[in-house]
Amino acid sequence: MTLRSYLIYMSTATGICWLVWLFVIFSVNPETAGMFGLVLFYLSFFLALAGTAAIVGFVIRFIALKKALAFRLVRDAFRQSFLFAILISASLLLLSKNLFNWLSTFFLIVGLSALEYFMISYKKTN
Repeated sequence: MTLRSYLIYMSTATGICWLVWLFVIFSVNPETAGMFGLVLFYLSFFLALAGTAAIVGFVIRFIALKKALAFRLVRDAFRQSFLFAILISASLLLLSKNLFNWLSTFFLIVGLSALEYFMISYKKTN
C-alpha cells in the first residue's frame, strides 16, 4: 500500500466513523438504547478519534522528521493514536460513571505509559 492510498483510506474511514458517531449522538437515546447504544457510542468515538489522531500524528511527524522512513512514522503514529483514543474514551467512560478523579486518571496514564514503554522495548529486542 502506498502512502497516498493509506492516507486516502484512513481519511475516508475516519470520516465515516465521525459520521456514525454524529448519527449515534443525534438519533440514539441513551436512556432507552441500553448497552448497545453505549457500546456503539464509545466504539464509534474511539475509532474516529484514533483515526484522526493517527492522521494528524503522521502529518506532524512527516513534517518534523523528514529523514525518517514513512512506514515507521505511520506505525508509530497509529500505535500512539490508539493509546490516545483509549485514554480519552476511558476518561469519558469514567466520567459517565462518576469515577473520574485525579487518582483514576493517574493510574490510567501510568498504565498506558507502561504499555507504550513495553511496545517500544519489545520492538527494539526483535
